[in-house]
Amino acid sequence: MNDRTADGASHKVSLRDRRYAIRFPFAADAEVLDLESGARSDGITSDISLGGCFVCTSKPLPVKSRVRVTLKRKDETVEALAMIRIVKPRIGMGLEFLDVESTSNSILSRWLEQLRRSR
Repeated sequence: MNDRTADGASHKVSLRDRRYAIRFPFAADAEVLDLESGARSDGITSDISLGGCFVCTSKPLPVKSRVRVTLKRKDETVEALAMIRIVKPRIGMGLEFLDVESTSNSILSRWLEQLRRSR
């Protein structure tokens, strides 16, 4: 995934950098598919960052599950492989993005830039 520095130059964002990214309040429809069991969980995001998101759902999946997450907002879709890092029963689950689909990088970057500007 690429990000821009203050002078506009593009650089590669490492997984370590993404873990410490600022989280922004953000609502998008979310569908989460457990890659091992095939279990699905639908919900809505409460926040998002370069490193992941929190999905509010009544059916969280187990911690450390590898999942495919699809986020939909308006007419835009972001797809990523992720791992569940936090589970809060009856509230939802925190996902860490492992790999964002190449076609989704620009959409995710645009969402985050719009959120940064609105602060």
